[in-house]
Amino acid sequence: MDRGPGVATQRRARGQRAYWAGVAAEAAVERTYLARGAQLLQRRWRGKAGEIDLIFSDPLSGEGALIFTEVKAARTHASAAHALRPAQARRLCLAGQEFAAGRPTGQLTPMRFDLAMVDGQGQVALVQNAIGEF
Repeated sequence: MDRGPGVATQRRARGQRAYWAGVAAEAAVERTYLARGAQLLQRRWRGKAGEIDLIFSDPLSGEGALIFTEVKAARTHASAAHALRPAQARRLCLAGQEFAAGRPTGQLTPMRFDLAMVDGQGQVALVQNAIGEF
């Protein structure tokens, strides 16, 4: 009796769907920031402290502020917001500080940490300065 694909195959398929959904969510968020005049610096930047989904420069700030953006995709924006846990937020702050250290003005570089939520319809909602010091 054939029971269909095995558990490992199903798990792999779910993982692939989640990966591509994340890539699509990041692309939607990237388009949103670019439409607002931000300049993309890095996608999925990885430092010792962790990964930052998207890093932008905000030329409108007059000081070239860095915008570190965590992208969360879920059925609703509320569900996406709840997916960001304090431990991950701490890692994002540390990774952002690590990235800024390599800039000409180092830790004096203006920066903020945003949360970008993408719902099941592909709608993007941004919360500026959503992640502070932990």
